[in-house]
Amino acid sequence: MTKLHELFWTFFKIGAFTIGGGYAMIPLMEQEIVDKRKWLSKEDFMDTMSLAQSMPGVFAVNMATNVGFRTRGFVGAFVAVIGNVLMPIFLILALAVFFRQFSDNPVVESIFKGIRPAVVALIAAPVFNMAKTAKISWRNFWIPVVAALLIWLLGVSPVIIILAAGLAGFIYSKIKGRKEAKK
Repeated sequence: MTKLHELFWTFFKIGAFTIGGGYAMIPLMEQEIVDKRKWLSKEDFMDTMSLAQSMPGVFAVNMATNVGFRTRGFVGAFVAVIGNVLMPIFLILALAVFFRQFSDNPVVESIFKGIRPAVVALIAAPVFNMAKTAKISWRNFWIPVVAALLIWLLGVSPVIIILAAGLAGFIYSKIKGRKEAKK
């Protein structure tokens, strides 16, 4: 059974050492939750990420809630969330107090400009890992590409994309099930 202090410190570390928001946390979360602690399998991690993304609220908090609940119930969810948000809250408060004084400093501006490409890489890396786990191949890679283009170029709501993809997956599984039943 997962110990509460392990749950707290794991999510504290994830919250404290990830710059760039929830999606930048994915590699560290996967390393800690799947590879190191073995609390979830890769498939369960993907399912948990899908659930966390579809729930209202902050992605990182939703992940902490789901993993904490799956490992230790309501208490685990509470402990994981507290661990995940404690350091970011402290850092945001500290930045709010001091940022005004340093916001026009060229060194600070350069640091933030240097961090941007690293954050993009941190977000891109899990996309490729998720593609492998989700079994995206050359035959079906067009689906996420079309979805991204619909959202980006045509302004289609991601909610509509998610609902349409869910409906298409349901229909596909029904058709596939009928074909297999006829064999």
